[in-house]
Amino acid sequence: MVDERLGVTGTPLVEGSPKAIVLKPARDDHERFCIVEGWSRLTDARGRTVSHHTTFIFATPQGDVLRTRISHPIGRETYAPSMWSHILRDQLGVSAQEFWACVLKGEPPNRGASQVPDAALPLALVARLVRERGLSRDEIARLSVEEARELLE
Repeated sequence: MVDERLGVTGTPLVEGSPKAIVLKPARDDHERFCIVEGWSRLTDARGRTVSHHTTFIFATPQGDVLRTRISHPIGRETYAPSMWSHILRDQLGVSAQEFWACVLKGEPPNRGASQVPDAALPLALVARLVRERGLSRDEIARLSVEEARELLE
């Protein structure tokens, strides 16, 4: 990948690697990360965007709500290293590699979203199996949808 702003070819590697490319994070990179991952822009009670900073919020699959602020004007102004590590760790909750993969390649970070298997049992069916047949979680987990329905007939 070529980043025209820096005139370099490649992607960020693990820090300390002899071939690592040092990318300086800027406010517009911060905003792009939020947009690509699907963060929501915070508004005031009247639905207007907050004016002193651009503020984004994001609900993780685990139920945490992250909040980040980007100072105005959003542009190519870069962050100091200590400020940037604080933003990554405490506001965005990602590593530098995850951040740059999102900004440069459009790959949102994996936040551990649980994936439902193709043949997952509907919750109502599981509830009936527990209530009417007294099955344990382990017993239910081994059942297909068809088998579960047969047990309840």
